[in-house]
Amino acid sequence: MGRPGRRIIREKLSHIKNKYEVDFVIANGENAAGGNGITEKIAQELFISGIDFLTMGNHIWDNKDIFNFIETENRMIRPANYPATAPGKGYQIVETDNGLKIGILNISGRTFMPPLDCPFRTADTIIEEISSVANIIIVDFHAEATSEKVAMGWYLDGRVTLVAGTHTHVQTADERILPNGTAYITDIGMTGPINSVLGIDKERVINKFITQMPVRFEVAKGPAELNGIIVAVNDVTGKAVAISRIRESMEN
Repeated sequence: MGRPGRRIIREKLSHIKNKYEVDFVIANGENAAGGNGITEKIAQELFISGIDFLTMGNHIWDNKDIFNFIETENRMIRPANYPATAPGKGYQIVETDNGLKIGILNISGRTFMPPLDCPFRTADTIIEEISSVANIIIVDFHAEATSEKVAMGWYLDGRVTLVAGTHTHVQTADERILPNGTAYITDIGMTGPINSVLGIDKERVINKFITQMPVRFEVAKGPAELNGIIVAVNDVTGKAVAISRIRESMEN
C-alpha cells in the first residue's frame, strides 16, 4: 500500500526470507502506486526488493502506466475472470530457482465487486489446464465477501495448494489446512501504514463517513506493518503441510 508498504518491503523482506527459508515470494501489488494501481518503475522496485511475482485486483487499471508493460511482464498477472480482451494474463506457470514449477492464478470475486465472469468456473477451467504441468498451484482470490472467499476455499480444497484471500486489507485469523490438503486464509492483510483506515489517511476517511461528501483519499504516513503468510508445501504431492501468519512492523 503506497510508499510506506514499499519501504517496509525493502527493509524487512530479506530478513523474513532468510528466517523462514522462503523459496518464492508472491505479493498483491494493486495498491503499490500511491494506493491506486502500479507502475512499471514500482513493479521493478518490488522485484529488486525480493518479491518474485505480483498478482493484482480490481485496482489494476487505476494507473494507466500498466498498459505500457502488462503484456510483456511475465512476473505479473491480473484477475483471470476479466473479459478475454483485457490486456495481460490471468495465470502463469513459473519455475523457481530450485526447479519447482508453480502455477499462479489470480481471480476476482463478484459479491460487492465488479460483475466479472464466474470466479468458480474460471478457476475450474484454468486448474484443469495447468494441473498437468504444475502440481503446486497458488490462488489469489481477490474478493470482498468473507462468505465468497470461504466458499472458494472449500470448492478448491484438494485441487490447489493455497487459496489466499486479498482485497480487504485486514488480516484474518482463520488460517488452516483444509481436509484435502489446501492451505486457506480469508485475507492475508495489508503491507502499509498502521495508523490508517485500510492504508488511507484516517482523518480523511472519518470525514467522509461523517459528512458523506467526496474526499480525496491519500495514503497515510507514519509507521508501517508487513502482513503475510508462510506456507510450507510438499514438493511431490503439491499439498500444503503448514500455514502461518506473519506481522512485522517498522517505525517511521
